[in-house]
Amino acid sequence: MAASALTGFSVVSLLSLGYLSWDWMRPNQVDKEPVRNFGYNLSGAQPPHIIFIMTDDQGFNDIGYHSSDIRTPTLDKLAADGVKLESYYIQPICTPSRSQLITGRYQIHTGLQHSIIRPRQPSCLPFDQVTLPQRLQEAGYSTHMVGKWHLGFYKKECLPTRRGFDTYLGSLTGSVDYYTYDSCDGPGVCGFDLHEGETAAWGQGGKYSTRLYAQRVRRILASHDPQARPLFIYLSFQAVHTPLQSPREYVYPYRGLGNVARRKYAAMVSAVDEAVRNVTYALRKHGYYQNSVLIFSTDNGGQPFSGGSNWPLRGRKGTYWEGGVRGLGFVHSPLLRRKRRVSKALVHITDWYPTLVGLAGGNASLSEGLDGYDVWAAISEGKESPRLEILHNIDPLYNPAPSGSLRSGFGIWDTAVQASIRAGDWKLLTGDPGYGDWTPPQMLPGFPGSWWNLERHVQTQKSVWLFNISGDPYERYDLSEQRPDVVKELLARLAFYNGTAVPVRYPSEDPRAEPGLNGGAWGPWVEDGEEDSEEGSYHRKVKDGKKRLKLSKTKSFFKRLNTRIMSNRI
Repeated sequence: MAASALTGFSVVSLLSLGYLSWDWMRPNQVDKEPVRNFGYNLSGAQPPHIIFIMTDDQGFNDIGYHSSDIRTPTLDKLAADGVKLESYYIQPICTPSRSQLITGRYQIHTGLQHSIIRPRQPSCLPFDQVTLPQRLQEAGYSTHMVGKWHLGFYKKECLPTRRGFDTYLGSLTGSVDYYTYDSCDGPGVCGFDLHEGETAAWGQGGKYSTRLYAQRVRRILASHDPQARPLFIYLSFQAVHTPLQSPREYVYPYRGLGNVARRKYAAMVSAVDEAVRNVTYALRKHGYYQNSVLIFSTDNGGQPFSGGSNWPLRGRKGTYWEGGVRGLGFVHSPLLRRKRRVSKALVHITDWYPTLVGLAGGNASLSEGLDGYDVWAAISEGKESPRLEILHNIDPLYNPAPSGSLRSGFGIWDTAVQASIRAGDWKLLTGDPGYGDWTPPQMLPGFPGSWWNLERHVQTQKSVWLFNISGDPYERYDLSEQRPDVVKELLARLAFYNGTAVPVRYPSEDPRAEPGLNGGAWGPWVEDGEEDSEEGSYHRKVKDGKKRLKLSKTKSFFKRLNTRIMSNRI
């Protein structure tokens, strides 16, 4: 009954959008190119100060206004007085989300569509990409980054200070100890990872990173003249990524939580909440607040095995279910025209690039080829979002689904390939989307096997799923068999996007990167003038009706890759 009701709803919503009449080979999913409203004048002569705060691995259920067991009074108040983004999408793991924020482009257009950049890989954000902070520098901004980078560092050219930030304090790898800043990439391959500018910040060790990063932001605010030059700060907390560490005073209020991992995780979220309170206090104290825009975003879904929760969404970090890609997000600013509301406008992490360049008065002609849209009018004024479609990703290197084939994709798309796309109300997944359970909040002291299997509805022989996300946000009713017409349309969109993809960049690890060979710290190990090898670039095209798969490496190489790293080790 529920499925049939959803089907009826889906037909209406689809036709109301004119979706079946779209030209599926056009580069844009709307009938007209959306207007990119660059050059706002919000408060007079000076563009607004922009504070972008990102947390790591914070799940959909890991904030006070979504959760009953985690208390975040500061974040709740900022969100309540601003605009909550309740149809906000990110990527399922770290590097892809950060790369799309910084470039405004889908990862298929930067070569980073597979996994993350690991510490020993000679890879980083492509040098031909003009980054968001570089565009803001061109608009007259002073730009600063504090926190986790995770966009590669094998050359000095890859470092934040070479990609648009005037100053940098933080870690370059994906995970570090919160006090010692040790980071390991396998047994015995460990090094120090806290950097000030382009050198190791040995003297900063011992300070809890959430507090250290907030203190640095406060010092930046105190030393800058808000009237002289607009400011852009990218505060990228490593919290609440593992390891689960926090000062003891944050743990005590959660002593009643039976699950130890959840207790420690909640304490880390509370530490972030306090850090954000201190940053917003500094904004007011030093005269920034009235002309400021504060954006809060997670980088991917939470990891239930490490205390996170995406309930009631399906899936977890590292998957293309809603629990992996639907993010926490809100905007707080005195410059918002319609405040204290919840926005259902479709927003993707790539949209921040053109939106923030627009707020800064940037030049639209310098930002051609972006996959993001300027969504400020949708956020500030409640207008319709110019975005109607999101390519979640196409990853041709991820483990192919055994039951997938070109035939099951109607000759349009090889459904063995991991891919996902959202268009209008519809969401399509192919290949292996990742762990697909609905994991209840972790209130138990242990993890008995029977509990993990509480709501297991995974169909291992499938390779295609279709959901109406507006009517079924928890992805419980697969409509792929009832609506093959919609499946075909979305498969055609995947085929179109795949035709625009650049080769996957996923090089082998370089032994020269080991910290023991570089003074005990992680950092660049390749000279800037040294030529990059083509090894690790995979020119692979997904099967369609006209082309066959082509690989520049043997299949045995891919078998050696632990591609399930996305949902397990990361």
